[in-house]
Amino acid sequence: MARAGREALTRARVVAVAIEVADDDGLDGLSMRTVAGRLGVAPMALYRHVSDKDDLLAAMIDAVVSDYPAPPEGVDWRVSLRHRVLAAQVEIRRHPWLRTAIEGATAKSLTVLAHLDAATGDLIGAGMSADLAHHAMHALGCRIWGFSPEGFDGPVVVRVPDQKNDGETDDGGAATRAALAARFPHVAAVVADSTARHGGCDPDVELAFTLDLLLDGIERLHASGWVSG
Repeated sequence: MARAGREALTRARVVAVAIEVADDDGLDGLSMRTVAGRLGVAPMALYRHVSDKDDLLAAMIDAVVSDYPAPPEGVDWRVSLRHRVLAAQVEIRRHPWLRTAIEGATAKSLTVLAHLDAATGDLIGAGMSADLAHHAMHALGCRIWGFSPEGFDGPVVVRVPDQKNDGETDDGGAATRAALAARFPHVAAVVADSTARHGGCDPDVELAFTLDLLLDGIERLHASGWVSG
């Protein structure tokens, strides 16, 4: 029985607090001890509700994924699937640890499978073959969870040898940037344009762009009667 004035310890409460810890400190800061500390209980008390950290992580994924908003009723498959991806992207922004947790998961829970089944159902419900739906889901890949495999957790740093002569200074790296631009002009042009338009790479724009390309391609394959092999 819970002590007076203390909320009963349940699996749902343990998971909710674990999500708070991961939101604040990332997965590196998540441990049974840190969760127990926030709950004001001994770490061993958690094991009555989760078997280990892997079980806790799986429950955290389930808790977030189960809250994904469903697409509006009656929309076509493209609108529905696009909604699922962009709604998942919102959750990735709210819970940055979710990407790593999903990528590192060793098993698919019923909640995770339900999300995949609903997305696959958008395709099959539109009259696509199981063959095309299978390949389309692989093409969508981790985008179905709201992130792109091309994304990075932090800024990309290009390391180049120090080529300054003795006594020469580099004003804020300007000389290095100029040298890189001269050597890699096409990359430099893309970077300059992206910086001018969006202040750098915009993961939201890039995910939506790639998603629409994939949906266009899937639609064309369906219309053509495509089959694998």
